[in-house]
Amino acid sequence: MNQVKQWATEPAVLVLEDGRTFTGHAYGAVGATVGEAVFNTGMTGYQETLTDPSYRGQVVVMTSPHVGNTGWNDEDDESGAIQVSGYVVRDPALRPSNWRSRRSLESALTEQGVVGIAGIDTRALTRHLRERGAMRVGIFSGEALADGALLVERVTDAPTMAGSALAEEVSTAESYVVEAKGEKRFTVAALDLGIKTMSPVRLAERGIEVHVLPATATMADVRAVSPDGLFFSNGPGDPATAGQQVELLQEALSEGLPYFGICFGNQLFGRALGFGTYKLKYGHRGINQPVMDRSTGKVEVTAHNHGFAVDAPLEKVTTTPFGEATVSHVCLNDDVVEGLELHGAAGRLLGFSVQYHPEAAAGPHDAAYLFDRFLDVLETANTKENQA
Repeated sequence: MNQVKQWATEPAVLVLEDGRTFTGHAYGAVGATVGEAVFNTGMTGYQETLTDPSYRGQVVVMTSPHVGNTGWNDEDDESGAIQVSGYVVRDPALRPSNWRSRRSLESALTEQGVVGIAGIDTRALTRHLRERGAMRVGIFSGEALADGALLVERVTDAPTMAGSALAEEVSTAESYVVEAKGEKRFTVAALDLGIKTMSPVRLAERGIEVHVLPATATMADVRAVSPDGLFFSNGPGDPATAGQQVELLQEALSEGLPYFGICFGNQLFGRALGFGTYKLKYGHRGINQPVMDRSTGKVEVTAHNHGFAVDAPLEKVTTTPFGEATVSHVCLNDDVVEGLELHGAAGRLLGFSVQYHPEAAAGPHDAAYLFDRFLDVLETANTKENQA
């Protein structure tokens, strides 16, 4: 069991699966943790990052050297707890300085038993991960350091992210409803694969009543709320393991239910349309990733957190059992697929998804229009039904 750190200079060591090590001091809880080492390029928004369920099973390395300035508040959590397996920073703030702060970042980590390390060269660690790819890592402090030569073995014994099914671990156990703000216009069933707090809020702001369902929900559960549309959230793990959710989505598409997916929901949309998914070398994580909306030519600065991507042709229209599928968004750094669209008769938009996080928690607001786009899809579908 992890214990509370007793003094600021408690030694700690970070061990990568290829044997490279970094020595620093414990930050947060003292003990041992293992996970996939990934780096986040955001300079702000660490509270949203730490509480994002998409980071389940990962040890997050912050590329920004100074972390913790604004402390920890009671409003910005994106789930009920810190989700990361471990946390790595170079130069933590000595004390928080923000009017909303209720405790320090380190206090939040300690209270929730999250093992971290500070005082290491995070730039060198990030370069290592960029060159060799995301890999398993362990952070060890306190009594865990006594294992010595066995630390690398403890890291390599940990499961890899490829093949990991994690969405059900972070999903809600019971369904709940987020009421529409103002006049109710539509009802949407949202599958919680690791949903962030702000996603249903953004839908509710547009007059949508959101019924959040567990990751294990069936099509019968979806039909039970009489939805006008279906939403799949972000979430952790390998999309190749989510066969049940892909089958649900295919059934919904067959019934003509309008669809909107974010992040993991983009990957599952891709699989439902017949595309494959693959693991990126080191992924996209941060709040400063450039993406082009190919339908408008507009470039957005976006918030990302994904280590898997959809393998779909950029310049080809793909015929699926549900309509014509195209790549709608692309990352300007590496041409990774960042969005998909499904069109029916007369080019009508039936569903779409993006690989990034338009709810802006944390991150820029460039992609907020996607929630409005979903509203347009729902309105068009409702009009067609009324005409029928």
